[in-house]
Amino acid sequence: MLPIERLRAMVAGKKVAFIGAGVSHKPCIEQFAALGAQITLCDQKPNLEAFGDYADTLRRLKVNLSLGEHYTDGFAGQDIIMRTPGYEYYKPELQAALKAGTMVTSEVELFFELCPCEIVAVTGSDGKTTTTTLIAKMLEAAGRKVLLGGNIGAALLPQLETVTADDIAVAELSSFQLISMRHSPKVAVVTNVTPNHLDHHKDMQEYIDAKRNILLWQTPPCRAVLGYENDITRGMAADCKGEQVWFTRLHETDKGAFLRASDDTLCYAENGVVTPIVPRSEVKLRGLHNVENLLAAMAAVWGLVPVEVMRQVASTFTGVEHRIEPVRMLDGVQYYNDSIATSPTRTIAGLRSFDRKLILIAGGYDKKISYAPLAPELIAHVKVLILMGDTGPIIEREVRACPGFAESGLEILHADSMQDAVEKARGAARPGDIVSLSPASASFDHYPNFEARGREYKQIVNAL
Repeated sequence: MLPIERLRAMVAGKKVAFIGAGVSHKPCIEQFAALGAQITLCDQKPNLEAFGDYADTLRRLKVNLSLGEHYTDGFAGQDIIMRTPGYEYYKPELQAALKAGTMVTSEVELFFELCPCEIVAVTGSDGKTTTTTLIAKMLEAAGRKVLLGGNIGAALLPQLETVTADDIAVAELSSFQLISMRHSPKVAVVTNVTPNHLDHHKDMQEYIDAKRNILLWQTPPCRAVLGYENDITRGMAADCKGEQVWFTRLHETDKGAFLRASDDTLCYAENGVVTPIVPRSEVKLRGLHNVENLLAAMAAVWGLVPVEVMRQVASTFTGVEHRIEPVRMLDGVQYYNDSIATSPTRTIAGLRSFDRKLILIAGGYDKKISYAPLAPELIAHVKVLILMGDTGPIIEREVRACPGFAESGLEILHADSMQDAVEKARGAARPGDIVSLSPASASFDHYPNFEARGREYKQIVNAL
C-alpha cells in the first residue's frame, strides 16, 4: 500500500482534532479533509473571524470549531488528536484523551511512521537549524531530492503523496516534537544538550529524555552522530543501536569528524583513515560554534555525499537568517541580527565569534534558566549592554554580582522597546564598533517568535 493510502486508511471517516492552526497544521487540515476526515479545530482564538483570511478556508472545508477559553473541550470523542509542538504532551486534558483511547500524534510523528525514504534528523539545544540546513544543502548539491521539514522548512506530511524511496528527508526536531516520538531517523544527530525550555518541561531530565527519543527507536543499520564536547550528548553513546560517530572541535577522534589542530583542517576519521575535507580558513560561516555545526553535518552525510561536495558547501554557505546575520554597515558600525540566540549558550557562542568587545542588545521572555554562566562572558566580550524584556533585570543582577564587573568598565543601559534599544546602541557606537541583537532569551514577552523579533530589529536598523 502506498504511504498516502496508508494515511487515508488511518483518517478516512475518523474524527480528527487539530490543536491550533499554525504553519504546519494548515496544509495538514486541507490534506486530512481531502482524505475524508471529520475535522475539529481546537484553538484559543475567540471566534471564526479571529482567523482572518483563513476563516474562508475553515468554512469551505466545513471544519468544526472548539474555540476560546474551553477549546480543549473539543478533545472529547475524537478518534485522533493532532498535537502541535507548542501544546505540552503531558497536559492533563491530552493525557485524559489518551486514557479514553484517542490516538494522540503529530504531523512529524505520522510522517516518520509512513515515510518511504531515509530520514536524517537533527536535535540539540543549539545549532539545530544551521546543522540541518547544511545537511540538506550537501545532499542537494550531491544531486538528491531533499524534503526539508520539522522545525524548519515546510510541513512534511502533506508531501507524502510525492515522496519516493529514492528521496531523502531532513528534519530538525525540537524536544516538544520528540517527547512523544516512537520512530527514530536512519541518521540521528544530537548537537548538544544544555538547560533550555524549563518553563515547559517538568525538569531537566524530562528535557534530556525527550532528546534521547531521536536515538531510542533506531533500528540497525543506522547512524548516530553525537557532540563529544557536551557531557550529556557524550553519555548518549549508551543509547545508540548501530554505528555511532562523534563530531568534535577540541579533540581528535578515530571515528567521526574533527578539527585537526596541526593544520586547522576539518577532517573525517574512519577505519584508521583520516580524510581532510576543508581548511577552516575556507569556511564561510562565522564562529567556532559553526565549525562544530559543519563537523556535525559532515559526520551525518559521510558516505552519502562526496568529500568535494562537502568542501564546496563549507566554502560557500554563509548562514541562515537570524543567526549572526549581517544587517548593514552604518557610520562605520556593523550591525548583526542573532535573534536565534534564545538561550545563554547561544549568546555565548555568538559573543565568542568576534575578535572585539560588542555593543549587545539582550533580554526577553523568561524560560526559567540560569543566566549565571552568561555573566562572565558578558564582562569579557561586551562594552555596552542594552537590556530589555522580562529577563533584563535578571541578567543585570547576575552581571553585577559577577567577579570582575566593577573593574570591567561594562556599561549597562535599559530599553523599553526594540526601537529604543537600537537607538541607544547607535548612540553608544563609534566607527569600528559591532552592534548585535543576541537576546539570550525567548521572544514571547513581545513577539510571537524569534523570527518576528529579528525582522523588526532589521527593519529598525535599516531605517536608521
